[in-house]
Amino acid sequence: MAIRRPRRTEAPPTAGLPPRWGDLWPFAPRQGSLERRAAAFIGADEVQAECSGTAALVVALTTLHRLSGRRVVVVPAYTCPLVAIAVAHCGLELRLCDLAPGSIDFDAQALARACDRDVLALVPTHLGGRVADVAAAVALAHAAGAFVIEDAAQAFGARRGRVSVGLDGDAGFFSLAVGKGLTTYEGGLLVSADASLRRELRRTSREIVPWRPAWELRRSFELLAYHACYRPSLLRFAYGAPLRRALRRGDPVAAVGDDFPLRIPLHTLGRWRRNVGARAFARWPAFVAEGALRARRRHARLAAIGDIDVLGDAGDANGTWPFFIVRMPDEATRDRVLARLWGEGRGVSRLFIHALPDYAYLRDVVAPADVPNARRFAATTLTISNSPWLADADFEAVCSVIELVLQERPGGT
Repeated sequence: MAIRRPRRTEAPPTAGLPPRWGDLWPFAPRQGSLERRAAAFIGADEVQAECSGTAALVVALTTLHRLSGRRVVVVPAYTCPLVAIAVAHCGLELRLCDLAPGSIDFDAQALARACDRDVLALVPTHLGGRVADVAAAVALAHAAGAFVIEDAAQAFGARRGRVSVGLDGDAGFFSLAVGKGLTTYEGGLLVSADASLRRELRRTSREIVPWRPAWELRRSFELLAYHACYRPSLLRFAYGAPLRRALRRGDPVAAVGDDFPLRIPLHTLGRWRRNVGARAFARWPAFVAEGALRARRRHARLAAIGDIDVLGDAGDANGTWPFFIVRMPDEATRDRVLARLWGEGRGVSRLFIHALPDYAYLRDVVAPADVPNARRFAATTLTISNSPWLADADFEAVCSVIELVLQERPGGT
């Protein structure tokens, strides 16, 4: 991987809400709590805050297992490794389902085979802010007496019609981690449209999520550091320098941060960090709307290139746009683009490096599986940031590199 001299500024790989020092004021905002503002934003009766999106998934899985006694959790074969780690944390059995070709959705036939009477839950994933087909998962799951947990970690603000993602299944969760948009450094939101299930989710959280001052102090210092460093001039040190070091040593998993610990910290999300999130919420709806407008224009530019596929939303779905997921014609072409752009500071990266069975450090968590579509998705995709800090000139430079690499292919035009 060729690494050139770093630029003076660095565009982040995803569109995070720029923090403001005023968000750190220690008292509760007059506009309402984080949970109340989040519930109003997505049109939910109630939102439950947890210390991370992964913790929210653990609470949901633990609750549903207690209610049904079943143990099998079906997840996409290409998704965040933390999902597999969460299933193992709960002592449940992971079952992988391949993707539909070129899609973030489950393969319909594979999902039908996977969804039997042993299944506790299906976990459709709104990957990269794109809106997944939850209705098909709900129909299969409920017919088999199973539940649906929507993984909307990267899709806070996405909707199908007027309904927020996360509310079509039995439960759903969003992430407030860095890079997901609105952040409390780490944090998560857990939702359900079912009042009785919400009571059970709250009960589980009280039972398994303790108050741990050391963890909260650590996250508070990390949030302060994030506020100091999340700006284009400093991201080249805080994000770009570690990225380029990982690329130089040939470690793409570390470059994208896929090397997660196998232990999931569970602790209460502290009041101060909740207040920080609540203050930042004042800017969040406008930020989502501006990102959608910017994405519409840039999506059209990418789609005009031809010979690539830029993932979008179907029907009445309107996802969020932290970044664009671009599928190249083949792995070699994708890698040639990355050789010129990854580490250049122009917001080009990868999402998850492998399909779940192919991470060496997950061998004790994920069993081998034949998932060719997920593997091809991992091998042919790259991401392009939709951050407001990626200047139009830099975005155009990214498009030009893609066009040039496509022209250099045998038979390219």
